[in-house]
Amino acid sequence: MKQYISSISLLVRDYDEAIKFYTKKLHFLIPEDTELEGHKRWVTITPRENNSCHLLLAKVIVEQQYNAVGNQSGGRVFLFLYTDNFWRDL
Repeated sequence: MKQYISSISLLVRDYDEAIKFYTKKLHFLIPEDTELEGHKRWVTITPRENNSCHLLLAKVIVEQQYNAVGNQSGGRVFLFLYTDNFWRDL
């Protein structure tokens, strides 16, 4: 079987706030938004033109996770989004 990365978890404070940012600002799609037990959801987002890898929105639940939102890679660049037209996609 060919191996590939299907999803990367991304810590967020609020599902809907993150969905709004990624869909309105970056025009991402939402392939899945499924309600789970305990006020959790399985939410995946992906760039419109390439859905080979998804971001899985993971809502924080403990203080340590809150501190990592926006700093999940210790201050390094976490993800690189390629575009052929920055101003169109801004």
